[in-house]
Amino acid sequence: MTELTTVGPLVAWDVALNGHACEVIHADGRVVPMTIERWLGDCDAADHALVVNRCEGPTLDVGCGVGRVTEALAARGVQALGIDISPEAVRAARGRGAEAVQGNVFHSVPSSGDWEEALLVDGNIGIGGDPIRLLKRLRRVVRPAGAVLSEVAAPGTGVVHDTVQLRVRGQVTEPFAWSWVGADAIAEVALQAGFAGCEVHEYEGRYLARLTREATS
Repeated sequence: MTELTTVGPLVAWDVALNGHACEVIHADGRVVPMTIERWLGDCDAADHALVVNRCEGPTLDVGCGVGRVTEALAARGVQALGIDISPEAVRAARGRGAEAVQGNVFHSVPSSGDWEEALLVDGNIGIGGDPIRLLKRLRRVVRPAGAVLSEVAAPGTGVVHDTVQLRVRGQVTEPFAWSWVGADAIAEVALQAGFAGCEVHEYEGRYLARLTREATS
């Protein structure tokens, strides 16, 4: 058996962003391939229907990766900025014409409090393994009348907290926390984070929640 080299999550993620197959190893031993190819490509019909076409004002794309959504928003004339902790992701995003900065959303965020929308796509509601903490942070990042648009898992998922590892090209990461929130559970999670409004939209088996401070009619 080939011995794997242990690396930090960011190192493995940067390798995956160069197009190498990457797997998620769950605490119970399950191994799930990551959909790297889709994330590295252009926005598909579901991306446009669920996310891109719903953004009208200045938008912050949290965990932007290589910037496919940030780029698509800019193409629509929407002011958009991607933020990602990965320098490789930021370089790739800028290389395709998206505006992006390297940073941690829990630290300093450009124009914090002035964004109309903040995005969490491709499972990024799991960042940090604490969706309530993440949503509370983004509640302060958007305008009082703004919204957080978060992709969520299918109904029936509930709220799942796990410790996972990434495996890519002979390397495996140290364990780190990640979470999943289903369409059936996002309203309660959002309420605990200070969002009274929650609308869930579905397109071809993908789900997006639009969260606002005030309840929607």
